[in-house]
Amino acid sequence: MRPRLLSSLRSRLVLAFVLVSLASAATAAGTTIAGSRDAVLQQAEESAVSALRTETEALVPDLRVAPDERELRLLIDRLEQAPSINAPVSASFGDLRLNTERVPAELIQEANAAATALAQLVRVDGQPYLAVALPVLAEGTPSGLIIYSMTPIAEEEAVIGGIARGTAAGAVPTVLAAVAVALLIAGGLVRPIERLRTGVEQIATGELGAQVIAAEHGEVGDLAKAFNGMSRDLRAEHDQLRLLEERSRRFTADVSHELRTPLAAMTAVVGVLEAEAPNLQGDTADAALLVAQETNNLARLVEDLIEVSRFDAGTAELRLDEIDLAALVGRTLALRHWTGRVAVDVPEGLRVVVDPRRLDVVLANLVGNAVRHAPGAAISVTGRVDGSRLRLTVADDGPGIPTDTRARIFDRFVKGDPARGRSEGSGLGLSIASASVALHGGTLAIADGPGAVFTIELPLRPR
Repeated sequence: MRPRLLSSLRSRLVLAFVLVSLASAATAAGTTIAGSRDAVLQQAEESAVSALRTETEALVPDLRVAPDERELRLLIDRLEQAPSINAPVSASFGDLRLNTERVPAELIQEANAAATALAQLVRVDGQPYLAVALPVLAEGTPSGLIIYSMTPIAEEEAVIGGIARGTAAGAVPTVLAAVAVALLIAGGLVRPIERLRTGVEQIATGELGAQVIAAEHGEVGDLAKAFNGMSRDLRAEHDQLRLLEERSRRFTADVSHELRTPLAAMTAVVGVLEAEAPNLQGDTADAALLVAQETNNLARLVEDLIEVSRFDAGTAELRLDEIDLAALVGRTLALRHWTGRVAVDVPEGLRVVVDPRRLDVVLANLVGNAVRHAPGAAISVTGRVDGSRLRLTVADDGPGIPTDTRARIFDRFVKGDPARGRSEGSGLGLSIASASVALHGGTLAIADGPGAVFTIELPLRPR
């Protein structure tokens, strides 16, 4: 998992600046140290070769063409005593070698075939030396005599080390300056982005119309201006939609209330017609029954619309009371003549705190749907207490609800069987039932399985 520290843009920018500055400082330091080292060693080599050549050229004319061991030792002693050399000296002439134990074998081998001075860095007993091989020329050609010197260069290495430490120390302020610049630039880049993020969070929490400072120029400034424009448009559209929704809700409520009074009179009249229908003849009796049925359906639809308008306006209230659940279920079924049609499994004496009227409406909707749409199916109402919650289940083993309808079964004006034409149901029953359960602080859900299974979960004591 990526560390959280590197998940922000600010930390990435600072890290990138630091890495670039470190790479630049390391490259510069490496170049400086390498150049300084080469310069110091080149100077030491030139000094050692020059001193050895000068002193050797002054002494060689005294040698014979083929010097023996005694002459070579004398030459070595004189060279070691020279103030400008100040280093162990050795020599070789053919197979004769004196004091060459410390001289690298590869240098001796190369010097035998060379006509110019050679130098090589070596370490002897942990100490640095510059080994120099100087072939002695006779009339421009190698004479076979080679002089070697082992010049200690500990002081030169100390100088190189000091340069390296100074260069490394000089890189620290560069890195610190890069961090400071990175923080400054990152702040300038991230600050407007953070303001945009805050604006997005405000919109996400419902503060439509939130604005951010758009003082920056370039792409970030353009983005802030575009965000502000989008936010204003969202606010304007939201206000317009709220206004239209309010008007629609008020219209529905007003129409429903206006219809209530004439419907009450019509219901009373059709009640008389329905009672007299057996005494009427032919089509007159059928017409009276049809008018009575449709008037009752219209009255239920108006009542449902009024209830929906209460939920929309936020004026729906709970009137809680402690009741016997089994008694309430029994009354709900008895009032609608479903007592022998529905199996009830609710413990006797189970008392709960609910709004009796609303729970009656919920159960009536769920059981009524099962009675209408699953004729001949077994219907059951089961009640159980699970911890601090009441669970009520209304189930039937009928054809059930189509899968593509289940996801929106609690939406308004959605019916369980789209193939059905006009029916007694308004398509608002399950929506009202779900809202009533939610008003109690509970949930109403439909379960997968054969038939239709609705589960109501309520707190035993709603707040």
